[in-house]
Amino acid sequence: MNNMFTPQGDPQAWMAKFADPNAWQSMMQMPQIPPMPQMDAASFAATVKEFGATIEPSVLARLQSDYMQEMGSLWQQMLTAKAPVIADKRFTSPEWQSNPMFAFNAAAYLLNARFLMAMADAVEAAPRAKQKIRFAVQQMVDAMSPANFLVTNPEAQQKIVETKGESLAKGIALMLEDMQKGRISQTDESAFEVGRNVATTEGAVVFENELFQLIQYKPLTKTVYERPLLLVPPCINKYYILDLQPENSLVRHAVEQGHTVFLVSWVNPDASLGNKTWDDYILDGVVKALNVTQEISGQEQINALGFCVGGTLLSTALALLTARGENPVSSLTLLTTFLDFSDPGVIEVFIDEAQVSMREQRLGNGGLMPGRDFASAFSSLRPNDLVWNYVKTNYLKGEQPPAFDLLYWNADSTNLPGPMFCWYLRNLYLENRLRTPGKVTVAGEKIDLSMIDAPAFIYGSREDHIVPWTAAYESVKLLNPKQRGRNKFVLGASGHIAGVINPPAKKKRSYWSADQASDSAEQWLAEAKETPGSWWPEWTAFLAANAGDQVPAPRKFGNATYKPIEPAPGRYVKVKAEKQGLASAFV
Repeated sequence: MNNMFTPQGDPQAWMAKFADPNAWQSMMQMPQIPPMPQMDAASFAATVKEFGATIEPSVLARLQSDYMQEMGSLWQQMLTAKAPVIADKRFTSPEWQSNPMFAFNAAAYLLNARFLMAMADAVEAAPRAKQKIRFAVQQMVDAMSPANFLVTNPEAQQKIVETKGESLAKGIALMLEDMQKGRISQTDESAFEVGRNVATTEGAVVFENELFQLIQYKPLTKTVYERPLLLVPPCINKYYILDLQPENSLVRHAVEQGHTVFLVSWVNPDASLGNKTWDDYILDGVVKALNVTQEISGQEQINALGFCVGGTLLSTALALLTARGENPVSSLTLLTTFLDFSDPGVIEVFIDEAQVSMREQRLGNGGLMPGRDFASAFSSLRPNDLVWNYVKTNYLKGEQPPAFDLLYWNADSTNLPGPMFCWYLRNLYLENRLRTPGKVTVAGEKIDLSMIDAPAFIYGSREDHIVPWTAAYESVKLLNPKQRGRNKFVLGASGHIAGVINPPAKKKRSYWSADQASDSAEQWLAEAKETPGSWWPEWTAFLAANAGDQVPAPRKFGNATYKPIEPAPGRYVKVKAEKQGLASAFV
């Protein structure tokens, strides 16, 4: 199997392997899926029994009858050489319509897909089991699209003819390059370099320990707010999602608004850090960053922002400090952050007792959760956009993906220490202990989020599949529960990342806001007002209200105790996660 993708030997045999969907699936490190089942009720019923589920026979009979009628109609169109109408964006190019056979193949696939998904929706099972069934069926349906294979993709075949085979050669070369990287290329990675054209806002590292570097950014205004802003990005990704390029950098935007910005650049752990725990990330990570920022700025209170799991870490750290009698922040901003994990969205398919226990056995006492595993899991949540789209364009059509800074960042994976990751999975995702006061203990203190004494700006993205916006809204109820008027919730358009990185100058998308919090997310949205453009000005107004007076901008980085170590972006962010070739999946 190791030479499956090596263009040697019998060309026909090799092309057969090239078109094998199971080979593609293995190479992409997608979750294992069964072969496409026969379109009958009995086979599907046998499949769902593995999940302890059932399907009402009358519902199956109705679905099967509808399927046969629609398939009969398709056959009639085929016999009369009438191409069926196809609206799916995967099959809109002229090549799919120019040959009735290809059009029929696409239409039959879409019919099969609708039938399989309808059967998945008809399953009678517990909500968690039903979600897993639907996810597994969706993976299979997406993987089996005729657009994904050379022998059934007329666009790719036409391009081979037009380029006299050059597109196929380029596709093979791109695939072999990706096999060495251990992942699919979603952008032209040669177009970017950290510190050269991403993560370029001027600053200096003013503190470092084994878990993070603290970056202080150079002011761009003559005066600044007296209280600085500390940014805590997710440790599961590189920090520069907040500092991509000048025109879409949240860091630069905050600096331009007159804030002295500090930022946590998490280490990309290697084996020497494989025993680090959640407590370590709280104490030696967030708490230390808060303290150093206070000392350099000379301020008792600062503004703090956490993004995704960075927000979870930040909120936990603030609750811990509150339990110790400290109140280090004048405001708290949470971007697409879970504090209540009741509804973890589609990620729930990866979270159950069996899977968490398996991770604990492997990593609970030490080791690394590889960044490439995170990337694979997140890609499987949107496989058509993040996997099969690139299989079609990169490999089948031989097209180099265009340069896109966000996708370059997305491919720059980060590892996590096993004990820290396992604690996070069990206590937060699986058992949802953080939302209940005193149910979780960190560094010897019982954590109570309701005791954090700071106004909160809470942001969710409406199309977020990682942190559903309704789950982000639950933080409104957990923070300042007796003074909800101190909390402001804003809902942005788009997804987990694109919704957050939406600078005002782009004049894209929109956001929703309301004067008061409501008891439910749905009620809040019904009362909210939609405003065109970016939510960033709404946030900077909140930040300014909690940042104190204007003072002269600092003329140097750090102070007598914390002196500059190296220019931003620093060393830590440039460390790559360990690579593994795609071919190793077959070994």
